[in-house]
Amino acid sequence: METNIVWHQHDVDKARRATAKGQKPCVLWLTGLSGSGKSTIANLLEKKLAEHNKHTYLLDGDNVRHGLCGDLTFSDKDRVENVRRVGEVAKLFVDAGIIVLTAFISPFKSEREFCRNLLEEHEFIEVFIDTPIEECEKRDPKGLYQKARQGEIKDFTGIDSPYEAPESPEIALTYTGQSAAESAEQLFDLLTEKGIID
Repeated sequence: METNIVWHQHDVDKARRATAKGQKPCVLWLTGLSGSGKSTIANLLEKKLAEHNKHTYLLDGDNVRHGLCGDLTFSDKDRVENVRRVGEVAKLFVDAGIIVLTAFISPFKSEREFCRNLLEEHEFIEVFIDTPIEECEKRDPKGLYQKARQGEIKDFTGIDSPYEAPESPEIALTYTGQSAAESAEQLFDLLTEKGIID
């Protein structure tokens, strides 16, 4: 890292931006296997927050690879860099007073912990979308598991690349047949309980 760089402190800070929006900024970090429902749940939650006039932004794993992380592969090293970049962007959004929703497999505990440590203690909410791989494979919305099983995709999380499940997330949404809408409602209730929204 360049050493001749000094952080420039501006007069309008995070607290003032958040107050103007009538909310407490935070990151809801949705992690889970491909096909677990992360993006669907995050989308439904953002819609519900928008209905309550909350200021949000959804960072989705596939979408950021079209631009911000378009130069990265799916190797372990590049997966870590992918999440590092997203964590830094999420931090900027939090500084802007925004409620950030992220939907990333983010398979490694260390990378999720890195993102947590970028923020203040109450600003990072880890959400484990705990859907069994059997259910994810049954859904297989993009046909990725089938390709991975056939050897057409290498380093696929849950097949030939590990997924390190969170040990103590703020909330685990364990799949027992509930709908994505019900899961989104649980997260909305959690945000209310934590005083992020009123």
